[in-house]
Amino acid sequence: MSDIPEISFAAKVEEVSFTSALSDRYLAYALSTITSRSLPDVRDGLKPVHRRLLWAMMQLKLDPTNGYKKCARVVGDVIGKYHPHGDMSVYDAMVRLAQQFAVRYPLVDGQGNFGSIDGDNAAAMRYTEARLTEVAMALLEDIKQDTVDFRPTYDNSDEEPVVLPAAFPNLLANGAEGIAVGMATSIPPHNAGELCDALLHLIKFPNATIEKLIDFIPGPDFPTGGVVTENVSDIIAAYSSGRGAFRTRARWEKEDLGHGQYQIIVTEIPYQVSKSRLMEKIADLYKEKKLPMLGNIRDESAEDMRIVLEPKSRTVAPEMLMESLFKLTELETRFNMNLNVLDAGGAPKVMNLREALWAFLTHRMEVLERKSRYRLKQIDHRLEVLGGLLIAYLNLDEVIRIIREEDDAKAVMMMKWSLTEIQVEAILNMRLRSLRKLEELEIKREHDALSDEKAGLIELLNSEELRWKTIAAQIKETKKKFGGGQENPIYARRTTILDAPTAQVISIEAFVEKEPITVICSKLGWIRAMKGHLSDISNVKYKEDDAARFAIKCYTTDKLLAFGSNGRFYTINCDKLPGGKGQGDAMRVLIDLPEGDDIIALLLYQPETKLLLASRAGKGFIAPADDVVAQTKSGKQVLGLGKAKNVKKNVAQLCRVVLPEHDYVAVVGENRKLLVVPLSELPEMKKGQGVQLQRYRDGGLSDAKTFRAEEGLSWQLGERTRTETELTEWHGARGHTGRMPPVGFPKDNHFGAA
Repeated sequence: MSDIPEISFAAKVEEVSFTSALSDRYLAYALSTITSRSLPDVRDGLKPVHRRLLWAMMQLKLDPTNGYKKCARVVGDVIGKYHPHGDMSVYDAMVRLAQQFAVRYPLVDGQGNFGSIDGDNAAAMRYTEARLTEVAMALLEDIKQDTVDFRPTYDNSDEEPVVLPAAFPNLLANGAEGIAVGMATSIPPHNAGELCDALLHLIKFPNATIEKLIDFIPGPDFPTGGVVTENVSDIIAAYSSGRGAFRTRARWEKEDLGHGQYQIIVTEIPYQVSKSRLMEKIADLYKEKKLPMLGNIRDESAEDMRIVLEPKSRTVAPEMLMESLFKLTELETRFNMNLNVLDAGGAPKVMNLREALWAFLTHRMEVLERKSRYRLKQIDHRLEVLGGLLIAYLNLDEVIRIIREEDDAKAVMMMKWSLTEIQVEAILNMRLRSLRKLEELEIKREHDALSDEKAGLIELLNSEELRWKTIAAQIKETKKKFGGGQENPIYARRTTILDAPTAQVISIEAFVEKEPITVICSKLGWIRAMKGHLSDISNVKYKEDDAARFAIKCYTTDKLLAFGSNGRFYTINCDKLPGGKGQGDAMRVLIDLPEGDDIIALLLYQPETKLLLASRAGKGFIAPADDVVAQTKSGKQVLGLGKAKNVKKNVAQLCRVVLPEHDYVAVVGENRKLLVVPLSELPEMKKGQGVQLQRYRDGGLSDAKTFRAEEGLSWQLGERTRTETELTEWHGARGHTGRMPPVGFPKDNHFGAA
């Protein structure tokens, strides 16, 4: 062991901070995900897996004129030669390209079970077969004529295209979706004929505005049809920024059954909605009695979609029934657009509509130029060969003599007639049967035709205007194939674009059966809804060490406002409350009330009423009830608490209803000082800390109450109510400390019930 020399690696070790090393490696991973997996290329609209899939199928000669091959064979070639990832990821991508309900213009023609709109999975790859479609062939058109760059595959054993020539505007026609690291893309599909019209207009007017392009492309065209309901201004804004959303609704029609009865037939559902999941959701809502206008639902779909919705009664308006379904189910969805793509340089960028269209045209221009130069090289080579053959025909006897007699015939001919090596090789390889006079005439005609074609290509490369005319002709040909005219009605627009529907005020009564209930909330925060309006709740049972706190008579169609000590308002729909059997549910199950906070007040929401809000620091304001309604479980912050010097912890102290006839507010502090202030001195605000109602040296606000001066100030004394009408002594300006209350004021410094 001692004979083994010691090897020092100290000179090869480089100290790098863990943060720096992790950052570099994560950045490399993020860039790989963005550029090699998730974002499509703006030029051909494909991700690497799709591009490799089409290229592998082309190599297998799976064009539309040939037969099908097993998908397992295709997937094997893709993962073996070009895409070293899991076979299921490649097969899933292949399946999606073949699904007519997922892709507007399928790139793969599948044979076998490729899934359904019900959400059924495709059969295993060993059972299904596939070949390319005409659209895919348009993307691959002229790929072997040096129109695009190629790069080595992952193992350097073959080559793959960096991008496809793309004679079809695939990015916008088929759309794309993907999630990368720190960014995502979501592009809706569009109608190819409309895209071609917009491209032709952009060629004529390169500075065309988004507003003008919208005249040609009014909006998305989903493979499942449906109706997009958005205002034109919103659509323009979305296409101008590259980001936006499109509200999509199912297509439906009313079917009369006679005698005033009818049923609704849904023939198309929004894009990417599973029909089976949609049916389950509607059935669940029906069982939960959240669709009181719906009588029955059934699926009568065969090849065409047919979902039957029966109203509960003939008096139900079909529009109202559908609005209730749009509100609660996936019969209405929003497709979020994020036109985030890789530009020609491979950098991610969010493009607007015009930039995406122009990038496609720029790519087509580059493809045309490269194809023309490639063809020019071929013509030059062929003309060179034909020139040598013509010389050979003119000196046929001498050529034969040289070949028969000379040892180095090649060198002799090159020197005698100033021929190139290529020309001499063509002469020497010429067959005897081609020495006919007819063959000489054919060569002359080919030479003249190629010379004319060469002149045309040179003119094309020297004239940008002529190149744009050529591209326009190609786009017109694309529109003829895939534009949805009389020859190809299958490609006609499927999605209808309509203005956003007028806001219909549909009350909750339209969705919930109206029943009287009594909501009971205990001190420990357990809430439940007892059937009927109970006048006596003394017999209601609670958990151990718990008791009643709030009892509100209302209806299942009402809403409750829960005011937390954190100054947030929480909205609770009464129809979602647990029944009276048992102890109910904890309040924190219905709302996201933080630990350590409590419910200060539980009120019945009444539109157009006002509330008095105040904190323990003595600050408060008047808030409209309509402005405190929350839309989420996390609630809505209305009363700002801030920091206060006079209290250890500032919390929301009260929330009381302010009646329209009230004109004064009485405030009492923990120091037992009472102050009466005109209600007009309190501002009306949507949120904030408010103004100082009363000042305290020690402690904070205990209670506050609004009242009408003519009726006097009332408070509870046990079972009795006492009213004080002469309050001049306690009147003061807002922010004063006040004076000791009248004799007989409660010792707990609270006015009692509101």
